[in-house]
Amino acid sequence: MTITQQELHLIKIHNLKNLVDLEMSFTGSPVTAILGPNGNGKSTVLHALACAFKPVSNGENYKFSSFFLPNTDAMWRGSRLEVIHSYREETTVRKYVTTEYTKTSDRWTPKYVRRPSRDIYYIGIDKCVPLIESENKATRINYSTENIGEQVVLDILEKASSVLNRKYSAFNIHTASGKKFIGVESNGLRYSALSMSAGEQKIFYILEKVFKAQKNSLILIDEIDLLLHDGAMKRLIEVVHTRSLEKNLQIVATTHRESILDQDHLVNVRHIVVKSGKALCFNETKPDAINRLTGIQPRPIEVFVEDDLGAAIIKKLAGQLKGAKYVSVQRYGAAINCFTTVGGLLLGGDSCEHSLFVIDGDVYRTEGEKQDRINKILTGDDQQSVNYRESALQKIAQFVIPEGFNPERYLHSIIVAMNITDNDEYEEIIECAKEIQAVNDDHKYIQELIDRLGWARDTGLAKVVDLVATSDQWGVYVADVKEWMRQQIDANREIPHNNIA
Repeated sequence: MTITQQELHLIKIHNLKNLVDLEMSFTGSPVTAILGPNGNGKSTVLHALACAFKPVSNGENYKFSSFFLPNTDAMWRGSRLEVIHSYREETTVRKYVTTEYTKTSDRWTPKYVRRPSRDIYYIGIDKCVPLIESENKATRINYSTENIGEQVVLDILEKASSVLNRKYSAFNIHTASGKKFIGVESNGLRYSALSMSAGEQKIFYILEKVFKAQKNSLILIDEIDLLLHDGAMKRLIEVVHTRSLEKNLQIVATTHRESILDQDHLVNVRHIVVKSGKALCFNETKPDAINRLTGIQPRPIEVFVEDDLGAAIIKKLAGQLKGAKYVSVQRYGAAINCFTTVGGLLLGGDSCEHSLFVIDGDVYRTEGEKQDRINKILTGDDQQSVNYRESALQKIAQFVIPEGFNPERYLHSIIVAMNITDNDEYEEIIECAKEIQAVNDDHKYIQELIDRLGWARDTGLAKVVDLVATSDQWGVYVADVKEWMRQQIDANREIPHNNIA
């Protein structure tokens, strides 16, 4: 019976190796890249898919024992996974068929002959080992050479030339002691895989599989980035994506290379991580995913404030919203500089989509005052200037304080109005604040309090803001900033795409 038009939609791994309750989608692009830290199950997904189908024609035939060999520590009993796929059987189209694979005793079910049909090709990391390193001969190796000139090979040569930025003119098959291996010619030099670099050998091996695979095949590549520099890997992705569209192929590859994120218009990016015994899959590239890949925590949300007190307030608010790791805080100085800062960034081409500019609330309190100041910075009657002014106004927020107060005096007034608490540290702050009746500059209310308690300024600001955040006035004070930050933090928080019942 003829089986065609195969398409893999989803894999649900209920229990396999270290993966529990993982759900991963492959819809969208025909190429899927699986990213994640070492030991979090990327290769396990490939191994499971490799065993899920039987060949239609020239595909490879893997069994679960090929990758999940019973051993002293693991018999794999209790393993269970599901594959959701579609295909055409003669003239009948089967949509979203679920095939379940389990091992409840000594054998996996279903029997291998009853698996759905699809040609599978698996490229493991062993293909990255230079051929010369796998040869154990210490003497001369003699081989015969056959030049291959079929069209598909010419296509491989053309694509390899573009990927590796090197002109290849011929593709050869060499035979030695019954073994076959590839060879090429470049710039008048003929050499075999025995003399190839590991990366060059890998590129040819992948391209050969991709270009010779039957239509509708599923190709699995472990560590597609291994031994390749960024430029070569990105060009390889472009080539295999185009070929996948031409031949209705699907390609699933694992990688550690975060630069693949630059090609999310060509590939489905899936981040996998195991937390607290459960496997999670994320379909979007959020800051936490970048952190797992690079060890660097991106902070895409920028909040600009007047001074270090404003910075302490924003950090406290970010912590309350469980998003401190996504937020960076910058200072611009006096309130008048707020308008210059936002205007300069917009004129420089920054959309400021993830930026907020916060003023203390004691000056430029009304929308009219803010607009007047923006008009002085962003001049012009053309539509672009009008758009800049509208955007700038939307990016400015303020802390809400009573008229006639500055932030330091207002926070001091909140503290002295608070009741004694059962927190000894807070109680001392309240008592010291009540002792401060007047200062020669309203901006010194908080610094005077910090000095009395003998704290460094950063420490003192954090402790004072912690106390104010417990007051009834806190919600109103930060209201103009809080909702924007909540939306930004929620947009950057990872949501696992696991829906296994």
